[in-house]
Order: sequence, then structure tokens, then C-alpha cells
Amino acid sequence: MSKIKARHSFTSESVSEGHPDKVCDQISDAVLDACLAQDPESRVACETLCTTNLIVLSGEITTKAKVQWEQVARNVVRGIGYTDDQIGFSADGAKVFLCLHSQSPDISQGVTATTSLSNEQGAGDQGMMFGYAADETPELMPAPVLYSHKIVERLAELRKAQPKKYKYLKPDAKSQVTFLYVDGRPVEVTTVVVSHQHSADMPQAWLEDVVKKVVKEVIPAKFLKGKIKYYVNPTGRFVVGGPDGDTGLTGRKIIVDTYGGVGCHGGGAFSGKDPSKVDRSAAYMCRYAAKNIVASGLAEKCEIQVAYAIGIAKPLSLNVDTFGTCKINEAKLADIVLHGGIFDFRPAQIIKALGLKTPQKNGWSYQDTAAYGHFGRPQFPWEKTDKVEALKKAAKAK
Repeated sequence: MSKIKARHSFTSESVSEGHPDKVCDQISDAVLDACLAQDPESRVACETLCTTNLIVLSGEITTKAKVQWEQVARNVVRGIGYTDDQIGFSADGAKVFLCLHSQSPDISQGVTATTSLSNEQGAGDQGMMFGYAADETPELMPAPVLYSHKIVERLAELRKAQPKKYKYLKPDAKSQVTFLYVDGRPVEVTTVVVSHQHSADMPQAWLEDVVKKVVKEVIPAKFLKGKIKYYVNPTGRFVVGGPDGDTGLTGRKIIVDTYGGVGCHGGGAFSGKDPSKVDRSAAYMCRYAAKNIVASGLAEKCEIQVAYAIGIAKPLSLNVDTFGTCKINEAKLADIVLHGGIFDFRPAQIIKALGLKTPQKNGWSYQDTAAYGHFGRPQFPWEKTDKVEALKKAAKAK
């Protein structure tokens, strides 16, 4: 008697760089980049709000850097493509309000090595962070969120590279992809949803053709073998968009930023936070460790959780879950991650290992992370798989 195969569907979404929340994420991270470029010891917790022709920068920043905050915000908005005053939000037309002050000294004394209880850099806050990897795509990312990102990213590339040909497209967009899984593996795309802001004179059929073309470009043919349902601008019209259509805030797209709903999330947002904030840096380290475990072949999928107390350097706990796919004893794998000398989850060591204070020296920026996902793109140091051989050696020794 043949075994009945397990089948389920899973859906993830992405949003474009012109989505109101992503506009805010990018501004907050551009502020962080500007501070770190002059002062790598900057402490930054920058929140942005965007609505109709208004940008508000708020938060806590302690830095020696001399930054033109308003100009940073306007440059980001211009780079995204909001340059038309007629659509309710533009780089030159928006008012910019500044509501910034310095970091609380109560937080600073727990994070600074010379004043923390352990005499080394403590965690910038309490909380738990997660990292995830799976071997279902070459990027070791869940397929639904990876290809949702690729759809809106490609549409933005076309809009910017060929403005005359794609003159109807405006910056705001969303995508959503549903995959059918059989026995835990993605086998085909069943549904694609794309909502894209456009000019009033755009033919609907034109956008449907563009979306289908892009899907075939960015999703491997092996996943496009079935009959796919396409829903393109399903309301029929998406002219009013961006911050004019929906107020944006930093940190509201944490599932889009991570794994599309696969695995767990500690709840902390990333953008606008310097790497002393473990919400960000420890989540990157968890991804780094999980990805190397999967890349080494020790597991088909892996999720790592780490927890901290504010001002304390060493993690309170670390958990490794391979969902029954581990090739060695899972407790031994966790011991390798925590005590094997391959990964160090103390905040200062995370920052050093991943070069988080000096991204510009390594060809990436925090603003780069703020659209199309923080994970699964090769330019980021936490995506390296340079610990594979060390993990294999440690597993063999164990």
C-alpha cells in the first residue's frame, strides 16, 4: 500500500520599497548609516512616520556625527521614486519634522562595556530573537517569502531602469505567493497576488501581462508547472498609494522582514536600531548560525532562539530546533552552537564577527536591508556560509 503524501499550502507576502512602512524603514536605516559613517560608536533608535506630504523623525540618537537629518530623509524618498508632487507625497514637497533626543543614560550604562555589570558590552534590551534556514531554496530561505520579495523587487527595477516603458508604475506595491507543499517540500506555485500603484490612465491588462512576465523571470520554472491563479490589482484600481494613501511607520513589517510567517519571531523590529540593540544584531547572528547548519548538511531546516537580559552580555538561553531533520543528536548540535567556539552570541562579539558597526567598508548598508527582506540576499555578512567546515569538524568530533 503506497504512503499517502502530506499536502499543505503556505502563503507569504512582501511589499515594495515604496510601501509606506518601508519608506519609513529606509529613512530610519539611512539615518543609522549616516551616523555610523562618521561615528561607529553611535547609538541610534530612530523611528519615522510618513503620511500625506509629511515626514516625522523621532527617537533617541547619541552620536558625534554631524548629520543633515532632513536631507537624509528627502534623499531616501527621492531614491525610491517619490518625485511627483501630484501624488500627495514627494521628496521636495513633504514637510519634515524632527523630534530627536539622546539615548537614556540608564540604558547606556548597561550597554557600555566600562559601566555594565559584567565589564563587557551588555545586551541593549531584554527579549528573545530567532533565526531560521531551510534547504528548500538555494538561498536557504522559505520559498513563499523569497519569491514574494523577488517579484516586487523586479518590478521596482523595471520601473527605475525603463521609466518610459513602465511609465504607469508608481512606487507602492505588494506581492503575495502561495506554494503547495508535498511532504514538506515546495512543489509548485498555486496563487500570485500583486497590487501595484499606477497612474490613472494605465490599462489593467498591461499590468497583468507585466506581472506574469516578471513571475516567469524570478521564480524557477520547476515551480510554475501547474495552473496559477493570478490576482493583479484585485480591487480594480490603485491610483492613490504610498504615504498619501496609508500612513507608514518604522517597524511594522517584521514578518516581511524575516521569514514570511515561517518559524517564530521575537517581536522586535530591526530598522533604525544600531547593532547594540540585540533585537537586530542577535537576530542576524541566529540566521548566520542557522544558515551555516543547514548549509553544512547537519539539518534540512533549523531555527535558533536566543534570549537576553538588558546589560548582560551572555545569553540567558539558546535553543536549536531542527524539526526532526538533524543528522546528529540535537542536544549535541545545540552544545556546538553555544560552546563550540564557532559562534559567539555576546553582543560585542556579534558586532565584531559580522562587521555591524562599519557596513560601508564591506559594501553594504543598513538601508539596503530595509526593503526586500533582511535575509536571503548575498551582500549581507550574516548570509555567509563560512562556518560549514568548522561545523562538520565539530559534529564529527562529537
